[in-house]
Amino acid sequence: MLALLLVALSLGLSNFAAAVGIGVSGIDARTRLRVGVIFGIFETGMAILGLLLGRGLANALGHAAHWIGAALLIATGIYAVLQAIRGNRGQDGKAPATPAGQLTGRLIITGVALSIDNLAVGFALGTFHVNIAVAAVVIGVVSITMSLLGLEFGSRLGTRAGDRGELIGGLVLIGVGAAIAAGVL
Repeated sequence: MLALLLVALSLGLSNFAAAVGIGVSGIDARTRLRVGVIFGIFETGMAILGLLLGRGLANALGHAAHWIGAALLIATGIYAVLQAIRGNRGQDGKAPATPAGQLTGRLIITGVALSIDNLAVGFALGTFHVNIAVAAVVIGVVSITMSLLGLEFGSRLGTRAGDRGELIGGLVLIGVGAAIAAGVL
């Protein structure tokens, strides 16, 4: 059980870091809920999928899963940076709110990017005969908790960052993607 908790915490660190990047640009209660649910579903779902599929696919994906996740995060970060640089400002000088559908789409892409390597973790957990239901609950709870903590921390940073919040958030996502590519996260 301790091993499972430590694995869940290590998986949750990338969610925490990405959630900081999202939180910096300002969030409301609905966004908190979306991030928690989407990140939790993908983190848990990919690990469960890994547990169910077995080691064969793990060997096929190998280290590529790591690179795919990193590339998706970096691309999402670059998109956010470009949006911030374009400065789509309204007449009141504030950036317009991101439409809910567009935000959800970006969160899903980020959730997928963060959770791709969970397939391999799921395969590894499968070799230890970890109960799937227990793994799902532990990974899901830790993922949601780490995401919400990251959002809160990012939100507090964002109030200090002011108008540069979206730019900083994009740069954080690029940094998380680079850290994943380098094997730090």
